Amino acid sequence: MKSPAPVEEVLKRLETSIPNPKMELSYRNPFELLVATVLSAQTTDRTVNRVTPVLFGRYPDPGSLARASVSDLEDILRPTGFFHRKAMHVRDLATALLQKFDGRVPDRIEDLTTLPGVGRKTASVVLAHAFHKPAIFVDTHVGRVCRRLGWSRSSDPEKIEQTLSGLLPRDLWIDAASRLLLHGRYVCLAKSPLCRQCVLSDICPSAAEP
Repeated sequence: MKSPAPVEEVLKRLETSIPNPKMELSYRNPFELLVATVLSAQTTDRTVNRVTPVLFGRYPDPGSLARASVSDLEDILRPTGFFHRKAMHVRDLATALLQKFDGRVPDRIEDLTTLPGVGRKTASVVLAHAFHKPAIFVDTHVGRVCRRLGWSRSSDPEKIEQTLSGLLPRDLWIDAASRLLLHGRYVCLAKSPLCRQCVLSDICPSAAEP
């Protein structure tokens, strides 16, 4: 069995290949990022970015979104898939923000995860990118890269998060998680990973033979 990829070397190489790991969802404030991240489930950030200008143009804050009709939200969110469930989630989310937090997005994971449609990954994304608090967000891309690097055997995002929190320096959590996500999205693909283009191929235990 091959050894796991060395953490420091992985971080060094990804920093070189992805020097500015930016959030690809468009947002202007914590509320927009929270809603956009909820909408990003089972679709691409690009698709979400096409619908959020319309959504936030019509419903720019929790108060207006909480009063929106589900049918109108469904029409706006249809391109993102699962639009009925997402319409219900974002309206209920806005209502919960008003009822529990005076319309403000909380900056604690314990509070964020009480909101409808908000799991630990979404909460961590908001903490990291809206509030700049150390957080590790584990989506399908991050999980896949971690397994292929030999850092985890688990498919449970929370277990992978725990593993990464022990492997990564706390001050690098946000950038490292962002780079792992982008690397998984564009290089370490689920079905046909681009091993020949990968900067980690010579140290990755899962890399395809040349």
